[in-house]
Amino acid sequence: MLMRIVGTDLPGRSACSDGGVLDAVHVAVQVRKDPFEPIPGDATEARWHVDVGVVETPDGALDFRGPAVHGRRGQRFLYLTWGDVVGDEFRMFRRAKLMLGAVDPALVRAAEAGDGDLIATVDLTDERGGPRCARVEPPAITWTLAPAR
Repeated sequence: MLMRIVGTDLPGRSACSDGGVLDAVHVAVQVRKDPFEPIPGDATEARWHVDVGVVETPDGALDFRGPAVHGRRGQRFLYLTWGDVVGDEFRMFRRAKLMLGAVDPALVRAAEAGDGDLIATVDLTDERGGPRCARVEPPAITWTLAPAR
């Protein structure tokens, strides 16, 4: 299944961290341990396309698979990783979890059936104006189905 992640309201290129002020902040989807397609923190919008496999467990629950999927069965998620880019190095300082178990199973099944792409729209700026981290809950994230690309 193709999942699109759309990040809105990016917090900017500067952020505070335990190591001081960072001035080359980027956000990426984490694939295995690596950032995938980092986008500057001052971009108008961030977009990624991620392949996510879906299997039905013997008890009828949905389980998610793929190189961008993290966590144990029943607790799977995607990471958006925040990093300071210095040269060619992405220095991760914060991550946000997009919980796949929070998605309406009807949306997942429709996307699996080819009825459209599953879309996660994420507000990337937290309530203090910094990069959103930890578990992302509504209203900071919405899950919808959109026509396939």
